[in-house]
Amino acid sequence: MRRALRYAQRGRGLTSPNPLVGAVLVKGGRLIGRGWHRQAGGPHAEIEALRDAQKRGFTAAGATLYVTLEPCCTQGRTPPCTDALIAARLRRVVGGATDPNPRHAGRGFTLLERAGLIVTRDVLAAECGQLNTAFNHWIVQRTPFVTVKAAMTLDGKIATARGESQWITGEPARAYGMELRRDADAILVGINTILADDPRLTWRGPQAATRHPKVLRRIVLDSQARTPLQAQIVSDAQAVLTTIVVSRQAPRKRVAALAQRVRVLVAPLKKSVPHSFRTALDLRWLLRRLGAENITHLLVEGGGEVNASFLLQRLAHRVAFFYAPKILGGRDARKAVGGEGARTLTEAIRLRDIHWRRLGDDLLLEAAVD
Repeated sequence: MRRALRYAQRGRGLTSPNPLVGAVLVKGGRLIGRGWHRQAGGPHAEIEALRDAQKRGFTAAGATLYVTLEPCCTQGRTPPCTDALIAARLRRVVGGATDPNPRHAGRGFTLLERAGLIVTRDVLAAECGQLNTAFNHWIVQRTPFVTVKAAMTLDGKIATARGESQWITGEPARAYGMELRRDADAILVGINTILADDPRLTWRGPQAATRHPKVLRRIVLDSQARTPLQAQIVSDAQAVLTTIVVSRQAPRKRVAALAQRVRVLVAPLKKSVPHSFRTALDLRWLLRRLGAENITHLLVEGGGEVNASFLLQRLAHRVAFFYAPKILGGRDARKAVGGEGARTLTEAIRLRDIHWRRLGDDLLLEAAVD
């Protein structure tokens, strides 16, 4: 199963809105086939393993399949994998995680058992489940899994009072930040980030020049449609991937000009938002909309106010905070998390499943949000 987990990792950043899945076929103590889900709409890992065995000159009859996720049993963009496994006359299927979809959970395993296959469930189930944390959330809640990422000094500052922020962290930390983008379906920032940095918000990694490059949607919270027409996210070759989220109060001429180049989404305003949040856009509405568009994992790389909007409204599920061994100080230096803040310690946002990692001279904190 651990080998199947390693193969599943090869699909990172390419399979959404499908999960990562790896599979290996074993017969007579020998690996005869391997596979992983490579791209949404393409063959699933089980089918890839069966085909790989055939290419190697082996027959799958009587073999054991190790697969990280319960085989699908319904017709989607591809036929049910359970049908193919039964037709291949496998002897046994060893499964990792159960299908997280409540409508399908356990059905695939049951169908295989009824067809006479030996089924062993929940092998390395926790590790197999962690492989698809974002997908598991989306398939049940129908909203994206939200990760808030920030790079800051030891005193929690993401930029100087003048807005200088490049670069707070070193190259290893920035490279890991690209890995976070690879695992996401969309990246979100606020208008202040666009005005201050004019970022590209793209993923740059070794797969960038492959046949199936990473597609990363770019989302900007811009209630008043202030995004410049010359901004990179509006004028570059990937402008089709950009969505500017505005309010109904945005100037119509500005909205019309942006809509000629990128997608503009008009969002409702949230009622009773603390006055210190610079965005009053209804983020819960936005997350439901993005979930309906098959965005399973949203990476928030905003400034202090956008980060606060997601964290203090309990809309974030994970944080990835990079700490550089630097101190900026200054009451006007920009903070990683702004907003109104907690009024008492009991209202503080608590983290769990905390993991620290050293990246060059910097430290990375990854944790789940309670």
